[in-house]
Amino acid sequence: MTQRWEPRPSAPLDEELEALGWYHDNLTRHAAEALLLSNGQDGSYLLRKSNERENLYSLSVRGKDSVKHFHVELVGTSFKFGFNEFPSLKELVTHFANQPLIGSETGTLIVLKHPYPRKVEEPSIYESVRVHTAMQTGRTESDLVPNAPSLGTKEGYLIKQGKIVKATEPIRALDLTECSAVQFDYSQERVNCFCLVFPLRTYYLCAKTGVEADEWIKILRWKLSQIRKQLEQRATTLSS
Repeated sequence: MTQRWEPRPSAPLDEELEALGWYHDNLTRHAAEALLLSNGQDGSYLLRKSNERENLYSLSVRGKDSVKHFHVELVGTSFKFGFNEFPSLKELVTHFANQPLIGSETGTLIVLKHPYPRKVEEPSIYESVRVHTAMQTGRTESDLVPNAPSLGTKEGYLIKQGKIVKATEPIRALDLTECSAVQFDYSQERVNCFCLVFPLRTYYLCAKTGVEADEWIKILRWKLSQIRKQLEQRATTLSS
């Protein structure tokens, strides 16, 4: 059933968008997918500008293992989403917060649950600069390629320690909500090994170098701290 509100005078668009902590302005489709898949959860969403035309925005929503994108168009003073129009973005999200969105032709249902904020805490794993100099290479500013911003993520390959190692098969996805600790594996003579402690099992992993193993430990510990914060916040919300 189509639902429609009469347009009403609203604050300037820039102020309304700025008030939305989950508006990411010029974030690209690829970056939105990377953010939501790496750090989001089922139902996480964000709004960004669409590069197709002016007054068109994209609502990116994470399902279980994929990200769907929906157009939100500014028409006059209202926001059009499919066949519905809303006087503000907040009312759009409120309306759909408990109503499923048809995210694909297969009938996948996605519900808007968790707005993904612009400002996300990142792990403090930066090195201090001791020496800094420059070599005269003749390169100019136009030769430089901007680096992607840190998303608090890490990719790479690790070797699982065990009697049989099948290099062609992934270990499997590990649910960090069940992990109690991440630490160096001091039982090994090498400095590039560490372990993940779970209630029923401990996984022993090896990186290529000790430095890389340290990076894995830092990012995993940071992830665990974020998970614990979320669990504490949920427990506080339920008890209040």
